[in-house]
Amino acid sequence: MNSIGENVRQVRESIAEAAIKAGTAPESILLVAASKTKDAEAVRQAVAAGVDACGENRVNEFLEKDAQGAYEGRPKHFIGRLQHNKVRLITGRVDLIQSVDSAELLQLLEKRAALLDTVQPILLQVNIGREETKGGFLPEETDEAAALAASLPHLRLEGLMAIPPAWEKSSGSWPGTKNYPFFDEMYRLYIDIRSKKYDNTHIWCLSMGMSGDYPQAIVSGSNMVRVGSAIFGARTAPQI
Repeated sequence: MNSIGENVRQVRESIAEAAIKAGTAPESILLVAASKTKDAEAVRQAVAAGVDACGENRVNEFLEKDAQGAYEGRPKHFIGRLQHNKVRLITGRVDLIQSVDSAELLQLLEKRAALLDTVQPILLQVNIGREETKGGFLPEETDEAAALAASLPHLRLEGLMAIPPAWEKSSGSWPGTKNYPFFDEMYRLYIDIRSKKYDNTHIWCLSMGMSGDYPQAIVSGSNMVRVGSAIFGARTAPQI
């Protein structure tokens, strides 16, 4: 089994290949190590191997690993569904909340950030596959959501995030070809939101692509990928 360092190297090679295919610079693609169920030492190894940021899906895991100094030297991102009762635990403690999926959550984050007298960077999560089991703004709601985010002085909208429907991996060097339409639609939404030039925003990030489909996402215009198992290996079940 490859080491985490070797896995990061291989992912970087795949990122570079996809970036060249997309006509963009490999160094413009940010690699977020998604370390759900992995321990602090595994995160430290990913940081040492040169990932650009560390992403966590669960607030409790983030708090535990943060207390152990796992993310030292890298930005911290929250990338999972954020329960409303845990907004107070994460606001102001991470560099980016990628998974803001409702107007109510926007308002709760604004309230908490105001109490802390801070500005919290965020991404809007888009339910690009219109799946009932996933959170996120529908594509046609994204413009209104961006306008709301821009009106909240203690939040700074920096872009969009999406998780397309899960498919079985296709054969060949470019897995998940069924996701191209979803990624292409996300890129169009991203360009549209960026063109609006809302006040109180800095739209630069399109976060899409995970272990099974990040090359495809980059070809479609992603500039941030969230990679877990391709770096850390298969996830382990949480202890009960």
